Amino acid sequence: MSTSVLENLVTTRDHVLKEIELLSYEDLNKKPDSITWSIAQVCHHLYLTESVFTQAIIYGLNKSNGKKADAKEIQVTADRAQKIQAPEIVIPGDGPWEIQQIKDLLNQSRTIFLDFYNQIEDKSVLAEKSTKHPLFGYLPLNQWVDLIYLHEERHIEQIKELKMVK
Repeated sequence: MSTSVLENLVTTRDHVLKEIELLSYEDLNKKPDSITWSIAQVCHHLYLTESVFTQAIIYGLNKSNGKKADAKEIQVTADRAQKIQAPEIVIPGDGPWEIQQIKDLLNQSRTIFLDFYNQIEDKSVLAEKSTKHPLFGYLPLNQWVDLIYLHEERHIEQIKELKMVK
């Protein structure tokens, strides 16, 4: 794993955990309104997304006719000004959740991803194969990996916004 990818994955996950660690049960599960996710739901969404991304990368690697796709401008993922509708498969449950449940889910998805990722001997294959992403279309698998931490950056900002709502 390239050091920068590993560092980014560790940094963003640590940041998520620091943002939520001192929240009360009420603050973790409070919804500002009927359509806005709670902080716990945002974290559940991060767990679901990382799990789905891991499955997508595995699928892309195992496709015998996997094609190479051009790299896309994926930095937009971290931009909260750009509204993005979450696909149904990664829409969080209603909860409520305890803080430890959220931490366990996030640790579970990260462990599964890293266990799989670390088994890939030649990481360059990730740039040579692709699979379809709901927002970007066919996306090289190495960019799916980058999206894990870029997506977390986006939602760290959302968590900060939700913490400000009283």
